[in-house]
Amino acid sequence: MSGNAQVQGPQGVSLIGAPTDVGASCIGARMGPSALRVAGLAQAIARFGLPVHDLGDLHGPDNPAQPAIDGHRHLAEVARWNAMLHEATLGELRRGRLPIVLGGDHCLAMGSVSAVARHCREQGKPLRVLWLDAHADFNTAALTPSGNLHGMPMACLCGHGPEVLTQLGGQVPALHPGQIRQIGIRSVDEGEKRFVHTLGIEVYDMRFIDEMGMRHTMQQALEGLGADTHLHVSLDVDFLDPDIAPGVGTTVRGGPNYREAQLCMEMIADTGRLGSLDVVELNPALDVRNQTAELAVDLIESLFGKSTLMRRG
Repeated sequence: MSGNAQVQGPQGVSLIGAPTDVGASCIGARMGPSALRVAGLAQAIARFGLPVHDLGDLHGPDNPAQPAIDGHRHLAEVARWNAMLHEATLGELRRGRLPIVLGGDHCLAMGSVSAVARHCREQGKPLRVLWLDAHADFNTAALTPSGNLHGMPMACLCGHGPEVLTQLGGQVPALHPGQIRQIGIRSVDEGEKRFVHTLGIEVYDMRFIDEMGMRHTMQQALEGLGADTHLHVSLDVDFLDPDIAPGVGTTVRGGPNYREAQLCMEMIADTGRLGSLDVVELNPALDVRNQTAELAVDLIESLFGKSTLMRRG
């Protein structure tokens, strides 16, 4: 399989570092971009013949480590980081490049996904968002037990949150429930669960994957993609089982194993529609010899077309 065939942007790939843990309860994800670079991400993608533009790191406010105010921790800082990331991501999409956001915690998806949605509206393209995560991230100020905004990006993208976050992309909501597929979910708060059901989000939780297998799960999640659909993958590293990916702040046992994760990525690559990517919640302070970052790079290679397939096409 040709790596070049998997990418819509003929101008190559852009790496955008967003070194912040301002939305999380556990510090350390701010070091994620460096760990991914050390693990050889740019070199791995370049092997597919794609120009790689490493834009370096965005520079935003520090993590003030303050308690929640009215159900949100660090709202002003999270808004600033996401506004910067929105502009950076949108700029690379308009240049015809495939942006990869190197997080940082998952609150950053508010900026990246709102930019992708805005670009798709401008281009008249359908959008599909694959949310690979142990958590639904559909909390709101009224539902959250912690106030941490990395548990709220999906809700904000669907228009449920403070205006400074829901209006990042110029349209509220940035996403509609029918554009979202959540995969690998296994830790959801009770109020959050009811909210997800009310909105009608398609969720393929770990029980579904256990019962039906990853192949069937991905066939369902990718069903209906058109030739011009933009596919955005938001990969929270805690999607993976902590036995293979210990370097995250919110580990949840019972996630996909190595081969299941590889199959997930290979089937996404097979569509040829990958248009943008987040890699978030990697926490090197909790990792073992950078193995989680190296695994993330391995999976990204599969997203770009690396395959163990030995059968004839």
